[in-house]
Amino acid sequence: MSTEKEIQSFREKLEAVSEWPSLYMFKFIVLAENQDEIKEIFENHEVIVKPSSKGKYVSLTIKMLAGSAEQIIEKYMETNKVKGVIAL
Repeated sequence: MSTEKEIQSFREKLEAVSEWPSLYMFKFIVLAENQDEIKEIFENHEVIVKPSSKGKYVSLTIKMLAGSAEQIIEKYMETNKVKGVIAL
């Protein structure tokens, strides 16, 4: 989500399919050495970590009760700052 148009489109999709508050699941792939940065962003939520077969990467799954589409977008904007993160 890099352009305002993409963000607005995502916001509209979230608002069309969700009633708030809503449970939302985030999934990320990141270098294992950078996983703590994602965990800090979701510090009050359970983070499920699965390492890759060689241990270089981890997948992170986080469930969050969001009060609005904007809360979800804010989390994606924060995680986008982590080096090498891939949001699924």
